[in-house]
Amino acid sequence: MAEVRIEPEVLRRALRRVFSQGRVILPGLVILTGVLTSYFTVPADSEAVILRFGKYQRTAPPGLHFKIPFWLETKEVVPVARTLKMEFGFGTPGASNKFQTRPNDHVAEQSMITGDKNSALVEWVVQYRISDPEAYLFRVRDPEDTMRDASESVMREVVGDRTVDEVITIGRQSIEDEALMKLQELVDSYGLGLQIDQLQLKNVNPPRPVQSSFNEVNQAQQEKAEQINIANGLYNKAVPRTQGEADMKISSAEGDKLKRINEATGDAERFLALYAEYEKAPAITRQRLYLEKMQEVLPKMKNKVIMEEGITNKPVPLLDLNNVLNGKGGTR
Repeated sequence: MAEVRIEPEVLRRALRRVFSQGRVILPGLVILTGVLTSYFTVPADSEAVILRFGKYQRTAPPGLHFKIPFWLETKEVVPVARTLKMEFGFGTPGASNKFQTRPNDHVAEQSMITGDKNSALVEWVVQYRISDPEAYLFRVRDPEDTMRDASESVMREVVGDRTVDEVITIGRQSIEDEALMKLQELVDSYGLGLQIDQLQLKNVNPPRPVQSSFNEVNQAQQEKAEQINIANGLYNKAVPRTQGEADMKISSAEGDKLKRINEATGDAERFLALYAEYEKAPAITRQRLYLEKMQEVLPKMKNKVIMEEGITNKPVPLLDLNNVLNGKGGTR
């Protein structure tokens, strides 16, 4: 194989050409790098913490901003407007939020002792936001793990102050409210820079060996409540109807009472008025009453026999006009 030799003069010319070109390219690269590293954009749901040689300088809101180039100043973008979530005692499969779960024993995390020395399995969710980016980045080394431990500690304290029946049934809302308040106080005292928006209990169950028995007791209580509701419904349906019927009969009786009183009062007043007229002219009044009564009674009688008043006491010969007009003949 033939040996390749490069003349020194040729080499010097090549190096001189490279150096002459570098005098133009290198400043251009420096300027371009400086321009590209002197501005940045913050997303709408975030804020950027600006660091100079690793020390906090300022916080930049969403939008376009400028900084010292060549990485003399760096930025840390923090999603302050995004709601983050932590799950305790369980984990949602396929969750994309890196702060949502961490590898741990869910059974150990959800097992708690109540105030009456019973055991309960408690699962809950904490929703939070980053309220102070500076404190979130620099005050505590790992704020998510710290808040997770604080939340578990607070929940064990709150559950330990209540009976197992309160934890599983009627005390869920009070547990959520008290745990939220205590967790926020603890997070503020640690300076984590986090704001707790919501703490919600999910599944709260007795220990697995006694879950079937507890479910039977719970089902019996629900059936009892259902029967009580049915009985109350029947009561509310029957009693008002009976009360209405009673009120209707009482109203009817009072109406009959008032009617009879008014009729008796009217009859008495009419009798007293007749009696006053009778005292003024007894004979005339007696005859008028007799004629009025006969006028009322006689039209209702089919066959009428009128006796002549006197010694003979014979029937008066009258033509039966009703039968004559009807074509049935007439008798006298």
